[in-house]
Amino acid sequence: MNEKQNQEEAQPPSGIIGKLKKYFRNPFFIKTQSVSEVTDFLKDAAEQKIIDKEAESIATKAIKLGDITVKEIMIPKVDMVTVQIKEDTDDIIKKIIDSGHSRYPVLGDERNEVVGILLAKDILPKLFKGMKDFDINEMLRDPNVVPETKKADSLLEEFKQDRSHLAVVIDEYGEICGLITIEDILEELVGEIEDEHDIDEEEIIEIAKKTYSVDAKIELEEFINYFQINIDHLLIDAETLGGFFISKFGVLPKLGDKIQIDNIIVQVSDTDSRRIKKFTVSLN
Repeated sequence: MNEKQNQEEAQPPSGIIGKLKKYFRNPFFIKTQSVSEVTDFLKDAAEQKIIDKEAESIATKAIKLGDITVKEIMIPKVDMVTVQIKEDTDDIIKKIIDSGHSRYPVLGDERNEVVGILLAKDILPKLFKGMKDFDINEMLRDPNVVPETKKADSLLEEFKQDRSHLAVVIDEYGEICGLITIEDILEELVGEIEDEHDIDEEEIIEIAKKTYSVDAKIELEEFINYFQINIDHLLIDAETLGGFFISKFGVLPKLGDKIQIDNIIVQVSDTDSRRIKKFTVSLN
């Protein structure tokens, strides 16, 4: 080995990648037999200041990403904003303005038929040209439909390969149960990513004595715990209060529809043609 090579070996590695490479060359590291052992080594590396705490956190979460299914982090069906293939163009534009999303699953005439993905940016040239009516069939991108059991790390790799950002999720019966974006997966690594359209709202707000306004997106378990309801959320095939309400009715409920659970009455207080938004909860 020449003098130049000796000098390079003597220099400490620069940057997080170099530090990780040096640490991973440790012969004890390659003998790990489980994910927990790898995370222990990462923790040890952080304690020795070979990597910082943030790098340790991201690396640990990346390793565990392979155990997370799409179902665990997807946006549930009740919160999806979709476009119908024959929907009026004025309604589509209003939907884009109201929701602020950049991509929309386009559904066909048949139940659970996903015909494509519509990008909001593809409509802009039409609007600039003053076109009031256009055929969205000409703008559709190929849809990505994945099973709810798919692992998050595998889907992230697919997103990278085909440069897509959104997938529609189906259950074992082929029913649409939600959607997932590349942002949803990245948030598992680095925490929640807020954008200019995110609104920080309380999910449960007391509006009068024994009366509450409750967001339909609240997790069912959190709702049950807050109001101390005597039911087991694990026995219910729904993850949000809105999903639970829909499962009770079998269809999308209307404004004013209500159910009673134990000593409380849950009533739809805000909805549109696509989803429930708010409930009023009254204690007896």
